[in-house]
Amino acid sequence: MNEMDISKEISDLNLNYLLLAQKLLRTDRAAAMLRLGTSRELADMLVGMSLAEIVRLAATNFVLCSFRLDGLPTTMAAIGGAKEASLHQAHISIVLAARQNAALAEGARA
Repeated sequence: MNEMDISKEISDLNLNYLLLAQKLLRTDRAAAMLRLGTSRELADMLVGMSLAEIVRLAATNFVLCSFRLDGLPTTMAAIGGAKEASLHQAHISIVLAARQNAALAEGARA
């Protein structure tokens, strides 16, 4: 895979992510902010963006979304845990919500 192919794949990923984020935010803002791990300000910006702005932003050579499972405890909670699917989903939601709240609190202190 060459550099042009990688750039195209990244742009496609970004575009899909931004369009999904915008759709989720317009459908249920609070749930979308939790699922996406976004701040109120970022949610406002994404909802207000035009398609042309989204396409321009997606064209960057950097992945715009990030993995929230970047710590070992969070990753282990996501892949292991409860045998019952609903309990497993609830556990992941709690872990990610707690992590988002901690990040928001840290940002407020800065």
